[in-house]
Amino acid sequence: MTRTLSAYLIGALLVFASVSGALPQDPSDSDKARFQDIITAQIEAFRSDDGGRAFSFAAPAIKSMFKTPDKFMSMVRSGYPAVYRPKSVTFGEVTADLGGPTQKVHLIGPKGYAWTALYAMQRQDDGTWKISAVVMVRQEGTGA
Repeated sequence: MTRTLSAYLIGALLVFASVSGALPQDPSDSDKARFQDIITAQIEAFRSDDGGRAFSFAAPAIKSMFKTPDKFMSMVRSGYPAVYRPKSVTFGEVTADLGGPTQKVHLIGPKGYAWTALYAMQRQDDGTWKISAVVMVRQEGTGA
C-alpha cells in the first residue's frame, strides 16, 4: 500500500513537473546574483517613476494581466508601497520549490513597517529571468 501511494505521489509530481516545465532545481550563484540585479533595477525604476522600465522586469503573465506600464505602476503604487518607495532593501535567501526560485527581500516601507517580499522568479525561453509574482508579508510589531 505504501509503495502504491508513493508511486502515485511520484507520478503526480512528474506530471506537475512536465506541465510546469521542470523539476525544481537550486538556482546557481550567478542566477541568485541576477535575481538581485533585476529586483534592484525594478525598485530603482519605481523610485524614479519609470513605468516602462519597471514593467520590463515583469513576466509575460503579469504583462498580460496589466497590459500597460501605467496600469502596472498604479497597482504597485496602491498595493505595494514598500516596494514602490522603500526606505531600505536587504536581500535574504533564495529558495527553490515546485513553482521555481523565490528571492526573499526585506524592506522597510515608507511608514516604517518591516516587510518580507517574496519575489517569484521565472526563467524565460530565451534564458533570461523575469519577476512572475511578489507576495508581501508584514513583520509583526513594526511601524511608525
